[in-house]
Parts: sequence; C-alpha cells; structure tokens
Amino acid sequence: MKHRFSWLRSVAAAGAAASALLMAGPAHAGLFDDDQARQAILDLRSKTDSLANQMSAAQRTILDQSNRLDQLNQQVATLRGQNEDLTNQLTTLQKQQKDYYTDLDARLKKFEPQQQTVDGVQGTVQPGETETFNTASQQFRAGDFKTAAASFREFIAKYPQSPYQPTAQYWLGNALYAQRDYKGSTAVWQNVVKNYPQHPRAPEALLAIANNQLEQGQKAQARKTLQQITSQYAGSDAAQSAQTKLGQIK
Repeated sequence: MKHRFSWLRSVAAAGAAASALLMAGPAHAGLFDDDQARQAILDLRSKTDSLANQMSAAQRTILDQSNRLDQLNQQVATLRGQNEDLTNQLTTLQKQQKDYYTDLDARLKKFEPQQQTVDGVQGTVQPGETETFNTASQQFRAGDFKTAAASFREFIAKYPQSPYQPTAQYWLGNALYAQRDYKGSTAVWQNVVKNYPQHPRAPEALLAIANNQLEQGQKAQARKTLQQITSQYAGSDAAQSAQTKLGQIK
C-alpha cells in the first residue's frame, strides 16, 4: 500500500509538470515553428491523458481493493459470529450432557443399596425399602390401623435385615394396640426388646408394654416392667416416664 501511494504521487507530479509546460508554452513560442509547437502540445496532452488514465485506473484499483477489504471484514465478522454460535451450542450441549448423566446417576442409585440412618442406627437400605416403610407409616397416621398393621407385617417379612426392622415392629405393635389387640401388641413389643435391646425403640417398647398391663389391671406386672426400664435404660426419656408412672401406681 505504501508503494502504491508513492507511485500515485509520482504520477501526480508528472501531470503537474506537464501542465506547467503547457502554461509556459506561449513564452517560448519563438523557439518552435507552428508544427513543432502543435506536436509538442499534442504530445503533452497525450502524456497528460495517459497519466490521467493511469491515475483513474489506480483509483479504481484502490477502490476495488477497499471493497474487497470491506468484504473480507464482513466475512471475518460473519465467521466470528458463527464461531460464537458454535461455542454457545457446544456449551449448551456440554451442560445438557452433564445434566443427563447426573440424572441417570440419580436414577441408577435408586436401584442400588444405600447407607441410611434410621432412629440413630446406620444400616444398608435396599431399593424400595424406604418407600414401603413410609407407605405403612402414612396409613398409620391416617388412622387406617388395620391396613397399616398388614403393611408393617409385609415389610417385616420382606426386609428381615433392614435397619427399619426395630422401628417397623414397634409401630406394628402400636397399630395392633390401636385395634385393642393387647396380647398381639405386647408380643410384638417383647420381640423388639428381646432382639434389639440396645436400640432406641427398646425402652419405648417396654413402656408401651407397661401401659398395656396397666390398662388390663395387671399392676404388679406393670410395676416390674417399669422398674426394668429405670434400671436397664437409666437416663432415657422412657426411664423418666417409667419413674413417674411408678409413683402413680397404688
């Protein structure tokens, strides 16, 4: 580009020189005859026209190159925009892929055993186990004790190694008690105390047994059960309740 403008300046200088010669022609007319003067003028005009044509051609070339440069800039801008679109599309696809695998992982985990804490005790919970237990619990809270008892029994049989076992048996006892099945509820609670003596539900089961005994007028047996709670589970909430009930038995 620098060389092109230098060339244009040269062409312009030559044109100026030719014009100067034309203007100076009359002052030296005596040095040439008419034919020579006319020929000189024609030569100068020819050179001037040639230079003018060259200048026009150069201007057209510059204009063409400028247009091409504009086109190239537009193409670059278009490509840049396309590149940004592709980058955005790639980012979106990567996010969608990540979300897909996260969702898939969450779905697969539902079919795998999970570690879970139930009533303060940690254990392995099988797929569907928590949902089954929750269904029985909801039936109990809704007051449908007969259906809840059947659901808890089904759960206890289906998941014998479940960390929900002591809790499920405890609530089965409550469902039976709600139906005034004192014998059945007492048997279930005794099973909790026997098989899970260190579980948090064990003192609660004993307290429930004592309440059963009191309701049936078995005061001596109830006193014995309450004393077992205060000695075996001292410091627990059930022990405090047992101590209060002991003071109420006459």
